Amino acid sequence: MRFGILGPLRVELPGGRLLPLGGPRLRALLAMLLLDAGRPVGVERLIDGLYGSRPPAGAANALQSQVSRLRQSLPVEHGPAGYRIAVAPDTVDAHRFTALASEGRRALPAGDPGRAVTVLREALELWQGDALADVRDAPFAASAADHLAELRVTASEDLAAALLATGADLDDAVSSLRALIAAHPLRERPRGLLMRALAAAGRSAEALSLYEETRHLLADQLGADPSPDLAGTHTAILRGAFAPVSTPQPARRGVPTALTSFVGRDDDLVRVTKNLATARLVTLHGPGGAGKTRLAAEVAARSDADCCFVELAAATSDDLPRAVLDALGLKDARLNDRTPAEAAAEAPAATDRLVFALADRTLLLILDNCEHVIEAAAALAGRLLAAAPGLRVLATSREPLGITGETLNPVGGLPMSPAVRLFADRAADVSPGFAVTGENADAIRRICRMLDGQPLAVELAAARLHALSLDEVASRLDDRFRLLSKGSRTAAGRHRTLHAVVAWSWDLLTPAEQVLARRFTVFTGGADLAAIEAVCAEPDVVDLLDGLVGKSLIERDGGRYRMLATIRAFCAERLDESGERQPMERAHAAYYLDLALTADPWLRTASQLGWLDRLDADRDNLHTALRRGDIPTALRLVSALSFYWWLRGLRSEATTLAARVLRAIGSEPPPGLTEEYALCVLNAALGGTRPTEPWDDYLRMIEEPPAQPFLLYLSAMAVGPPDAPPGDVVALNRQLRERLSRGSWINALGGIGGGWMLLFAGAGPEAAEPEFRSALDGFRALGERWGTMIALSGLAELAIWRGRPADALAPLDEALRLAEELGAVVDVADLLRSRAESRLNAGDHDGAAADFARAASRSRDCGARELEAAARHGQATVAFRRGDLPAALHGCAAALDVCPTGWYSADGTRMAILVTMGRIASAQGNPREAADRYRSVFSLRSGMLGFQVMAEAIDRLATLALDTGDPARAASLLGTVTALQLRTSAASGELASQVAARAAAELGPSGYAAALARGAALTPPEAFTFLRS
Repeated sequence: MRFGILGPLRVELPGGRLLPLGGPRLRALLAMLLLDAGRPVGVERLIDGLYGSRPPAGAANALQSQVSRLRQSLPVEHGPAGYRIAVAPDTVDAHRFTALASEGRRALPAGDPGRAVTVLREALELWQGDALADVRDAPFAASAADHLAELRVTASEDLAAALLATGADLDDAVSSLRALIAAHPLRERPRGLLMRALAAAGRSAEALSLYEETRHLLADQLGADPSPDLAGTHTAILRGAFAPVSTPQPARRGVPTALTSFVGRDDDLVRVTKNLATARLVTLHGPGGAGKTRLAAEVAARSDADCCFVELAAATSDDLPRAVLDALGLKDARLNDRTPAEAAAEAPAATDRLVFALADRTLLLILDNCEHVIEAAAALAGRLLAAAPGLRVLATSREPLGITGETLNPVGGLPMSPAVRLFADRAADVSPGFAVTGENADAIRRICRMLDGQPLAVELAAARLHALSLDEVASRLDDRFRLLSKGSRTAAGRHRTLHAVVAWSWDLLTPAEQVLARRFTVFTGGADLAAIEAVCAEPDVVDLLDGLVGKSLIERDGGRYRMLATIRAFCAERLDESGERQPMERAHAAYYLDLALTADPWLRTASQLGWLDRLDADRDNLHTALRRGDIPTALRLVSALSFYWWLRGLRSEATTLAARVLRAIGSEPPPGLTEEYALCVLNAALGGTRPTEPWDDYLRMIEEPPAQPFLLYLSAMAVGPPDAPPGDVVALNRQLRERLSRGSWINALGGIGGGWMLLFAGAGPEAAEPEFRSALDGFRALGERWGTMIALSGLAELAIWRGRPADALAPLDEALRLAEELGAVVDVADLLRSRAESRLNAGDHDGAAADFARAASRSRDCGARELEAAARHGQATVAFRRGDLPAALHGCAAALDVCPTGWYSADGTRMAILVTMGRIASAQGNPREAADRYRSVFSLRSGMLGFQVMAEAIDRLATLALDTGDPARAASLLGTVTALQLRTSAASGELASQVAARAAAELGPSGYAAALARGAALTPPEAFTFLRS
């Protein structure tokens, strides 16, 4: 296991897979521990580093909770001195960098500049961007990152000095020194080194000019003269002390730190890097097994740009946009096996979301294994490049994408020398001590030649040395190629050559290994040992897997097993030939249904984080099982996965999968699956379509406590609160609670539903609070984070209704911490927005601005446009409160630009934006425009989510009526609040009271009452017409 903090935080598992990490607080904690890898870090220091000088109440408990989550996947220990991550420092790139930089610096005065160059280059190649790049918001990060950045600059200076001492790579030295000077113009050492390099390259005039430039800069900026060292260098150049040296071709870069060596692609690496500097689409194309993926990964590892690597081997054309969304961390899974009709309906929305998320980002996007989705990959790449000017795409494929602007980099077999080195390196992995000698060199060259230098084929051949001699390997290869060399001439050459290698590997398997290898292809995205044992149903699975891993047919990646795409395709053909596909797919669906049913109740306990990770690992398998399964299996999977989808923010996936199942079923539920069918309907409704059945129909359907209690929450979210008087709502809530079981979780959930029902019905915060408190106690007793978060959000809302926004901050802070633990990025963004609104209403403009900015950024990153619109509106509101009307108007316009239309919650946000724009117009002395803005609110409908905004718009219109001398209209406008049954919060009620007092003072008590009654007597349609007039 290796760790990276010199760039975005990363944990690389054996095999190269990256460990998924949680939210920003968890990542920050891990980064702090890694900075002191192997040493304990005190609790107080951790709290200060995570929360700053004013930690919230319960910070110690929050820290302990985060540590517990880290322990699920990493060796974190606790002792008297604090917490430590029990890993060797040299597994952390920052510590390895520091050690290598120190070694290189010592080699210079020791008279070994060549060694210094090698070691310092290795050190600097560890950097993947700015240190601690994705945790820079944490209080500890700035000083630690600055320290590491200073070490990086010093190492770069040392490398330049070492290059000068060797007399080699002067062009490289000059280029790197110019970059250093541009970044650090007042540092004298790189300027002195550049003067020496220029002089050594025969460019003394430039060196002397640089000295004069430096002298003036220091005088202007610092009021200082050049240091004695810099002045001495100037004098030496004048005396001709630095003789010019010849400049050889740039030396190849050292092999990067990796689990296996990177052999023979140095020139390709340079070529690809240069092409990416001038072209926005570069495609590595060539036969399968040529090393395209490894080369692309190496380019990414050495790039200073943000990179996203998207593995498409498990994707279909229909799933391509969602595969990229998933790789970008936008909480979308890879969905497979769509029909063309579904692709046409679903892909545009996913692509639009992707375009939105990437529009303003600077990113290197790597699309790996495009050949089986070539048309879709070309279309997606073209669309994204046209929409995102900061995007560059590096694709790997067996054929070019074939679109305008594409730069091709052919990747073929290795030349003989590097092919021999690759064979020797991989052979030493399975046969320790193996080396190229005079006796075996000819046999190795023969093998490499017969395999056309293809890296995958060379590696597979080398892996055979654990069982065969070198001569036996060579002779068997010769036989197999002879056997397959006379295949169809219409088949692609890359298929003939690589197919021969894979077929040869297949023939070396025992019959039992062949059975397991072909059955393994039923999995999507790999599997763990338990799944393989259950689905493949072979005795001695562990031994057989060990054999397949040893023979390079299957890779082990942590606790999971996977096949390379090419090998998997070959073995899948053998599965078809065996006639076992259908029974294997049935066994696969049965296993993953059982996993989902087993996991679901644990998601409502304190153990939910571990089970979420378990389901994450098999998300592809779960979704594949849902598609492959018969209708009862598919319905049961939708039901069992519903809460998981919600927790992980996979709402679009839930909608798509559920709608697919519904299309196959029709309008009637299968016998005995009414509840599962209802959940399927509700999941499909999350796409924005309200179910036709009213709330009470769903309630009557639940004749007994549901097996999947999340059905109650989804039905409330899809159908909305009941539109009934408070007394009826209280009775309805009582009926609901009576039908629930005595289970702790479902009773706590009933408290959430009851609280919101009462609040929306106008029963008031006092009636709703006991329900939320009961729910909070129940969820806390269970240790269930999601329910606790929802209950805390409800209590915060009560504080806002009461006009006490400061009281909302503590529950929102705790809810945010829980959302971050769950990795629920959409909920984090929404809670940040809620906290920002509370801070704003409490008078904390700076705190509100910071939270709104973070909410907007998080929302944009995850493609949640409705939340970004709300956050941008919040930023505009802060500007308005500060009196910056141009900034406020610009912010409102930006919010409207990103706000989607036709969404239940988004229309409420659009209403609020229009009200703020009306207030801005009024403040600018334009009452007519203000009135138009307020009236336009009543052309939108957002149900009860918009009633507070509508009430405020009415109050603002009434204020304008008073200001223009029409108090009777103002009073009638206030009466429409009653006509529309709008329930208001304390804040909006205060504004209404002020307007009413003014109107009553001008009209007198009887005149005011009559005008008010005229507005209250209107029907809702009449009231809306009046408000829009």
